[in-house]
Amino acid sequence: MQRIQLSSDLSISRTVHGLMHLSSWNLTKEERLALIKEVLDTGITTFDHADIYGGYQCEALFGEALALEPSLREKMEIVTKCGIVLESPNRPAHRSHHYDTSKSHIISSVEHSLKNLSIESIDLLLIHRPDPLMNPEETAEAFDELHHSGKVKNFGVSNFKRSQLKMLETYIDQPLCTNQIELSPYHLENFEDGTLDLAMEMKTPLMAWSPLAGGRILTGQDDKAVRIRKALQEVGNEIGTEHLDEVIYTWLYTHPANISVIAGSGKIKRIQSAVNAQSLKMDAHQWFQIYQAVLGHDVP
Repeated sequence: MQRIQLSSDLSISRTVHGLMHLSSWNLTKEERLALIKEVLDTGITTFDHADIYGGYQCEALFGEALALEPSLREKMEIVTKCGIVLESPNRPAHRSHHYDTSKSHIISSVEHSLKNLSIESIDLLLIHRPDPLMNPEETAEAFDELHHSGKVKNFGVSNFKRSQLKMLETYIDQPLCTNQIELSPYHLENFEDGTLDLAMEMKTPLMAWSPLAGGRILTGQDDKAVRIRKALQEVGNEIGTEHLDEVIYTWLYTHPANISVIAGSGKIKRIQSAVNAQSLKMDAHQWFQIYQAVLGHDVP
């Protein structure tokens, strides 16, 4: 398993297991534990959460399983996110859907996450979405307090654009070590708006969420999806796989921005595809064949 160094004390597996849909997989806690072990057996050691996932339930479902075999904590890196506020029966005080990056909210969210995950520290905490009301001094104070208390070891962001990331960086003592963003052959926004360029400029590895575009690439019937699948099939034949998801993962791994991908499935076979893709090779001709299929025309 390839690994990506995010900071001096944190490396993550190139493939990350995403737990956004854990509550919908209808697994007993014993089955959840078995899945965690299967994922670890693939070489994946990094697990991605957010406080809001599953209506604020997924972290606790994971923690309940981890509590059955606490020693597994030493074999993994746990990522979670905060900053989105959702109305939920599990958070009755929440009055509306909005963002909150205040010091009090960040610290409260971390306390909930630590309890729910049955852990003593979070390896990587991300601000989930840019907050138009962010007071960066407050956010920085929260980071500083959480780091000094040992409750959070590293910090990053998710879905941030260049100006938002650079602004927050000027207020914090510890460099942001990743930006988790939407990246797939179907979704090129972050390829085209300078987000990947900034990551390479700052030498900050990226984490890709929804790398299969929610399955739209594989099943969509719109012209764009059909074009992309045709290109994926042709390239897959050349690089030695008939699995289109492996071609997509390889396309992302090939980019020099040092991208890790989040495989958010409860099926080990699908998770294994993201791991298998690390051994595949794609040249520039093949990469651009897919890229141009996405664009629907030749590059200039």
